[in-house]
Amino acid sequence: MFKYIVKRILMLIPVLLGVSVIVFLIMRVFSPDPAPIVLGQHATAEAANAWRAANGLDKPLYIQFFDFLKGAVTGNLGTSYYTKTPVTQEILARFPATIELALAAIILASVFGILIGVISAVKKNSVFDHAGMLLALIGVSMPIFWLGILLIILFAGVWHILPSGGRIDPLLQPVVSSGFYIYDTLASGDTEAFADVLRHLILPALALGMYSMAIITRMTRSSMLETMNQDYIRTARAKGISENRVVSHHALRNAMIPVTTVIGLQLGSLLGGAVLTETVFSWPGIGNYTVECILKSDFPVVQGVVLLIACIFVLINLAVDIIYAFIDPRIKFSKKEA
Repeated sequence: MFKYIVKRILMLIPVLLGVSVIVFLIMRVFSPDPAPIVLGQHATAEAANAWRAANGLDKPLYIQFFDFLKGAVTGNLGTSYYTKTPVTQEILARFPATIELALAAIILASVFGILIGVISAVKKNSVFDHAGMLLALIGVSMPIFWLGILLIILFAGVWHILPSGGRIDPLLQPVVSSGFYIYDTLASGDTEAFADVLRHLILPALALGMYSMAIITRMTRSSMLETMNQDYIRTARAKGISENRVVSHHALRNAMIPVTTVIGLQLGSLLGGAVLTETVFSWPGIGNYTVECILKSDFPVVQGVVLLIACIFVLINLAVDIIYAFIDPRIKFSKKEA
């Protein structure tokens, strides 16, 4: 297992290198020159050239790339063109909000997706099955931004139940500041702020997790139907084991293997795909900030964020492979694979 993990970690290097090359070239080729944006439209050519030289943009592309790569290896992702703050510091200030949102979304998607998928499989071709598949179809088909706007109109505009955006009421800012407001409010014992954080989190987490819930529902139903037709399930029923135990202990555990893969991949996708959700709900996370930096051609920030998300995504895939062995003891890594 240790050799397998080391091998997979080494395989991450070419993946991250490829991501670095792609995002670097895209930003340099398709983004406008940041000098006029930073200095203003009335900046002189001499001032623009001086600014480019000060930020290393006058060097050949391959030298700029190797400078970025060398800094990334040492943990230095550069400095924002606008705030003059290290990119690492900018990311650390906003990334907890994105992680909190993505985790809330994947928890909602996993719990309801697995529950609906299991019920649909056990009650195949019933009204519950049809309702579950209809919900999954809506979740797959509905754009995130449209769903977010619809939720805001209904819950904030019409019913006035939940807030329309933000993370917390400005008057209830937590005393402890780790960046994770749920933890901060619990650690400080501020139940009012904790409740307010949850109220702000519900709508964006629901909008972001709807698509993932639909995918998990479909995969759970498909995997459960396949598992329920296996011989060991019929044997368990022949032994007189209750149907609830057959479903929960025998069928669901084995059906969770492909579902785990989907959940892991969806979590990585949610971290990178929270851009629209954060924009619609004014969520102060890394996605919303990245959009602003793309529009302003803030190269170091965009490169650093994409590289970080790619790193997290591949690490999640590695974690999913390792979890396999704990879900199903039959899965073993051969010496050749290790």
